[in-house]
Amino acid sequence: MDVTALGNVFALLGAALAVLLTGVGASIGMSWVQQAAAGVVTEQPHKFGKTLIFQLIPSSAALYGFVVGFLIFMTAVMDDVGYTYVEGLTLLAVCLPIGVVGLVSTLGQAKVAAAGIRMLGRDERLMGKGIIMAVFIELFALFALIIAVLTIFSIGGDAAVVY
Repeated sequence: MDVTALGNVFALLGAALAVLLTGVGASIGMSWVQQAAAGVVTEQPHKFGKTLIFQLIPSSAALYGFVVGFLIFMTAVMDDVGYTYVEGLTLLAVCLPIGVVGLVSTLGQAKVAAAGIRMLGRDERLMGKGIIMAVFIELFALFALIIAVLTIFSIGGDAAVVY
């Protein structure tokens, strides 16, 4: 196996982990929020539309993981050059934070969003406060996304060293 192929394997493994971990977190988190929404909507069906906002909040980290995975995939599979061994390992390393932080922050965010739905169920005027509480947790996944994207865009060119 040549060095570029091995670099692509590591890069694609990182991309898969980013998508997998953020997707699992979003799936579990959204199920918690949707359970809370079902409880409110059962008693107050007119609040269904407002619960949708809370239901969407935990899915953002999955979008971040998808963006990172897609950017890596485009070079590893669609580009003739691909990644060197060192670049592949670097991308694997940078995908771990987006995957793990995305997973953990989504689960925390989902708990807060579910609480926000319960707040909405009691008093519609509290909806904005519940959304703000849930969105604050988003910052951590956003930081991991920024670092991952900056790293992805900084890799490549003639500066790469093949070992």
